[in-house]
Order: sequence, then structure tokens, then C-alpha cells
Amino acid sequence: MTLQQLKYVIEVADKGSITEAAKSLFIAQPSLSAAIRELEEETATTIFARKARGVLLTPEGTEFLGYARQVVQQAALIEEKYIARQAVKQRFSVSTQHYSFTSSAFVELVRAHSGQAYDFTLREGKTYDTIMDVKNLRSEMGVIYKSTFNEAVISKTLREANLTFSELFSARPHIFVGRHNPLAAKAVVTMADLVDLPCLTYEQGDQNAFYYSEEILSTLNHDRSIKVTDKGTIIDLMVGTDGYTISSGICPSYLRGEEIISIPLAVDEIIRIGVITHNDYRPTPLGQQYLEMLRHAVGRMQEA
Repeated sequence: MTLQQLKYVIEVADKGSITEAAKSLFIAQPSLSAAIRELEEETATTIFARKARGVLLTPEGTEFLGYARQVVQQAALIEEKYIARQAVKQRFSVSTQHYSFTSSAFVELVRAHSGQAYDFTLREGKTYDTIMDVKNLRSEMGVIYKSTFNEAVISKTLREANLTFSELFSARPHIFVGRHNPLAAKAVVTMADLVDLPCLTYEQGDQNAFYYSEEILSTLNHDRSIKVTDKGTIIDLMVGTDGYTISSGICPSYLRGEEIISIPLAVDEIIRIGVITHNDYRPTPLGQQYLEMLRHAVGRMQEA
């Protein structure tokens, strides 16, 4: 196995075609095909499934690609520092469900490295995608939640993905509503209070099972339901409609301002939010720094 072969795998995966990858790498297609085939034979892994037009990563190939990207990135860092004698560009990526405190900590990380060369990525998206990003090492870590309802399924998925969940904090459920919402003046709300209001949730794509929902009580039926894919839209809907969403109640004041109100929800449930990491990958110094900033961000918001 060579570093060059790993670079070939990454290029083929990115292009989705050996022909297109060969063009971008300026090598002959038969040579590229042979290099990929030799690597698959050496590792006893079918990385790509060939089809009439292009190739597809197999499940094993997807996992292999994650490790390949990490090796190639680390090799690039060594080359930059010790061979090219350039300032090393620091790299860090995190995947997360739609939490404001994760982006707040990310902002702090960026500020802490102002003036330095870096390549940072924050992927905010679906629950299953967050887990797969960490499994395949696209992201160094992820942030998701567990509850009594989804505990068994999420824990099983994490075990199969060779991931560990480390609790960051636990919280009682709250609802977020706009300040003009009819419930805005209440100190506590019940499920009965929510019956006639639109329920705002994050759409989970092909993995839209109740267990992967970002909101607890996902099995309940709602007469009015709105699914969105991004945090900005859900905030706009809270401000502009009578809609509500269920979350941990942790939200930065600069985002919440006077427009969004957090109200405790009277249900017998606990939300446990934590960080997922790969068992075969040691967190980088940047990852450890982000974790500290994450803890500080949560602490500030809990005190607010």
C-alpha cells in the first residue's frame, strides 16, 4: 500500500469515475484501474463497485476512504512542515445536530486561530449523517443526543460504527417559541398546550425513523407539522408563526435575543447531549480545544 494509491482512491471516489479521475490525475486509465485493483487485492477489500457508467463506493470502501483521507491529510501536514517549510495549515471538522452551542464553540475556535492558516469544517445536518461522518472519519467528532426512547437504537448504531458517546450535559426538555406566540407568557407548558400549534422539526431524509429524530416525543401525531433542514429557517418560523420546536433549552442570547423564548416542557424525560468519537482515532489538539470551548459555551448558556 502506498500513499499514491490512497490518493488515487480519494480522487476516484470524488469523481465517481475512473475515467474522469485518470484525466484529473494525468495518468492512463488502465494504469489507474490496475493501481486500484492491486490495492483492493492487497487489503482484501472491494473498495469500488463497478457499474456501466462510473463506480460506487461499497460500504467497506466508504470506511476505507475515511482512513485514506486521514492518512493523506497527515502526510500533507508533514510535507508542509518538514519539506516545504511552510506554515502548517491546521485542519479540523465536526458534524452535529442543529445546536446553537456547537456553532458558538466553533466561532470561538475560529477566533482563537485568527491570523493562522487553517481549514475548518462545521457540518450541521441529519442525525444519521452525523454518525456516518464520524464513522468514516470525515469529521473528527460529532454531537448528538440520547433519550430513553432512542437510547437502544442510537447506542446500537454507535457500537456498529465503532464509536463512543461521551455525555456533555443533560437537560430537561424545553420548547422554543417566538415572543408573540400565545404560550410566550407561560412559565411552564404541557403537551396539551401544544395541540393546536404547528410543530417544527428537522427533516431526516432517508433515515427519517422516529429514533433518529432530533426532537423527543417524535412518535406523537400533530395536526400541523412543518419539517425543515436548516436552523435559520426554523428560527424564522418560530418568529413569524405560532410554531414551536422541542429542544434542550440551551441557546445563546445573541441568537435568541428578545425574539425567541425558551419555556420548560412538563414531560417526564431527560435529554442527554454528548460527543461521539471514533474508537480508532485519537482527538487532535484542535479537537481537544474545540471540546473545551464546547463545554465553556454550554456552561455560559446554562448560566444565562
